[in-house]
Amino acid sequence: MRIFIDDKAAVGKTVEVLREGGLVMHPTETCYGLAVDVFSEGALRKLYDAKGMPADKPVSILVDSLEMAREFGVFSDKASELADKYWPGALSILVPRTDKLPKFLNPGSEFVSMRISSMKFCVDMVSALGRPVSTTSANKFGEPEFYSPVEIEGVDLLIDGGEIEKNKPSTIVKVEGDRIAVLRQGDVLI
Repeated sequence: MRIFIDDKAAVGKTVEVLREGGLVMHPTETCYGLAVDVFSEGALRKLYDAKGMPADKPVSILVDSLEMAREFGVFSDKASELADKYWPGALSILVPRTDKLPKFLNPGSEFVSMRISSMKFCVDMVSALGRPVSTTSANKFGEPEFYSPVEIEGVDLLIDGGEIEKNKPSTIVKVEGDRIAVLRQGDVLI
């Protein structure tokens, strides 16, 4: 199924599909991405299958606010400072995870990467769902990102935002206390 991003029903339909354990492809400020409810083990399996991604590769999450982020991650003063400065935007912050995230999300990992998108649709989607969704590019693992809507196997709903600007993936930083390590460099320079 395909819905255009400016359709008034787009967010509601997205949330309906997410709640049913579905996989949604949608535009972000960096590229087209895949969203699932991270509290659905079946939906996460579907995401990994669609991407052809190794099971030990962690998935980042989208949140709608720093308040939601703090529910699922432990933010030091330094992590909070980065969030205040760069969110919403293309900065993913890897912080120690709280026990509120399901154990089947990134099993064995003590950290979780999260961000707030600068794209209104993404924030509205997370807010309407009321909990985090996955944020990962929609391309097959190891292949180039998509900047236009593409039908891919396993996707239950495609949110068509047309051709989007080609931007680098988000910058990823790991924050432990006051220590910052850049794990992937994107357009946000730390």
